[in-house]
Amino acid sequence: MAGPKREEEKILSIDENRDVRGPGSVSTASDDPASADPSSAGDATAVTEIQKLRAEKEDLMQTLVRRQADFENFRKRTERDRSEEARRGVERVVTDLIPVLDAFDLALRGHDDPAYEEYRKGVTLIRKQLWDVLARHGVQRIESAGKMFDPHMHQAIERVESTELADGSIVNVLQDGYLFHGRVLRPAIVRVAVHPGDATSDRESN
Repeated sequence: MAGPKREEEKILSIDENRDVRGPGSVSTASDDPASADPSSAGDATAVTEIQKLRAEKEDLMQTLVRRQADFENFRKRTERDRSEEARRGVERVVTDLIPVLDAFDLALRGHDDPAYEEYRKGVTLIRKQLWDVLARHGVQRIESAGKMFDPHMHQAIERVESTELADGSIVNVLQDGYLFHGRVLRPAIVRVAVHPGDATSDRESN
């Protein structure tokens, strides 16, 4: 009984050492996917990732530049609006103070009596103080006497025939005009010289 048992064990040991892929199969390292060279696939993946990161970086930089430009424009617009609003506020105050300046001028012209000399000095001083404040805030008087009539600066309420003065020149100023930062705050009210022939032609045309 012992002889057949040993023979069976020997056969089993031979079968265990047999190549399970069958006859004609050749074992090579390339048949195993895990044994393939990973360097080429890894390099391609790295290049793709780098390109993706560079594109994202460029997009972020462009977005940052646009945001900075938008913020700078917003800052300038805000400062301009704030400055313009402050100027409009000063303009409203100046407009209210101009009649006070006119009142001082009227008071000074109405008291030529030497008995009022001290009074005139006081009024003149107060008037100068008021004018200095207005001038510091951008108010300028329109120089009109002896100038040519400018419809943007002057308002003519009367034309005076004259052959001695140039046609269109200002004869006298009835009320001073003022500029505020170069813009007409109030036009000067004036009389304008006109040649007699021109005046007759104007009347006939009317």
